[in-house]
Amino acid sequence: MNFLKVVLVAIVLFVNLIVAPPSWAGKDFTKGTDYAEVTQAINQLLQVQSNPEQAGYTPEQYQQTLSQLQQQKYVMETAEKRAQCHNETNGTLAVYANKPKKSPTQLYYLAAGTETDDDWDCDGYYLPAGTQAVLGSNGEAQSLTEPLAVKFVDGTQSIIRTNPTTGAVEFNVAPAKVFKAGEINWMIPKLSQVDINAQTPSPQLID
Repeated sequence: MNFLKVVLVAIVLFVNLIVAPPSWAGKDFTKGTDYAEVTQAINQLLQVQSNPEQAGYTPEQYQQTLSQLQQQKYVMETAEKRAQCHNETNGTLAVYANKPKKSPTQLYYLAAGTETDDDWDCDGYYLPAGTQAVLGSNGEAQSLTEPLAVKFVDGTQSIIRTNPTTGAVEFNVAPAKVFKAGEINWMIPKLSQVDINAQTPSPQLID
């Protein structure tokens, strides 16, 4: 009887490994919409490689844009975890996150010094009007006159920090896209940083 129980348990474990991939298996982000969009954008840029001016780029802008897209593609091809947001500022952040197949992308609040759990997919950050932020690769800070949503591609381990000298928020990688209200189906409310700091951080993000 004990032998039969052992055999049954072994069969159940074997079936589970076949039907449901193990939790430690790497994620495949090359099948998502982000990968398709980035690949298409790269292909379009390569078509005007000999004459980038016809697409509205200077040679420097063209190379910079192509390099950023190629880096995003590389991230999605090599990432093994879902996108995570890391808050290395001194305040609470509003982040856009979803739990795959369970909840849509919406605003949550991430406490200073914490990061989102890799069970969640952290798509990006909300930046309120008045924020000093470096959004491009030129390293120049700009003062936001309206709230923005910044998006990163699947698998990105994005880190946001406050520059101790300038006070501007900076990212470890340039955002894939930046949206104003009405340009994406994400909620982009009119919140101040004071409003965000007053929010209770979302505990489910770091469970």
